[in-house]
Amino acid sequence: MPRKILIVDDDQKTRLLLKTYLEKNQYEVILAHNGESFLAELHAHAEQLSLVILDVMLPDTDGFALCRIVRQRSNLPIIMLTASSDETDRVVGLELGADDYIAKPYSPRELLARIKAILRRAGADPAPTVRAYHFNGFTLDLAERTVVDSEGVPLALTGLDFQLLKYFVEHPGTVLDRSLLCEETRGRDSGPLDRSLDVQISRLRLRLNDDGKQPMLIKTVRGAGYVFSATVAVTHA
Repeated sequence: MPRKILIVDDDQKTRLLLKTYLEKNQYEVILAHNGESFLAELHAHAEQLSLVILDVMLPDTDGFALCRIVRQRSNLPIIMLTASSDETDRVVGLELGADDYIAKPYSPRELLARIKAILRRAGADPAPTVRAYHFNGFTLDLAERTVVDSEGVPLALTGLDFQLLKYFVEHPGTVLDRSLLCEETRGRDSGPLDRSLDVQISRLRLRLNDDGKQPMLIKTVRGAGYVFSATVAVTHA
């Protein structure tokens, strides 16, 4: 069953961004726009929730008050979000029982990492072991470290190519910038004149029969990076 997260934030754009990102990472997300709607959703889904995310500044109350209410009712993990750089806010939130605190602006990737860490500590996110990913007739097998086509023929991939494809299939539909891809595959950022990632992307497209002029699997997002657009299925060990 997907882990269910309740988020309260008065900014609609932020709410929808987090919902989209977390759902792509196999979480179920419930949204609230103020304290009243948060408490209603908390009451309706209390038994199914794995974690709540509270924005400190809300139109009808504040995240501190909501944190206090949640903590009075349960040990549900809490992450608080604030636009303030004042350390006092962080201390107050933690003293009220919050498990973690993130200052705005933050990246959805950072929030996801915090969520996973908290749920692992709480024993609520065992993260079942993935054996293989399946997309467009291809199978990427983590145990064997191979990629085979629909007829079982293995693709000739280098270790870096395999690592790059693995990262793509783990984040389908997410725009991944160049620096992130280089860091994940090479352990370093890329300089402005470093074209090694472009060469690797072209080679990977060739192996996947993905037309370099009009690619359908690994698409270039101009000025932003790359996105893996295939539907990915997972087999667990």
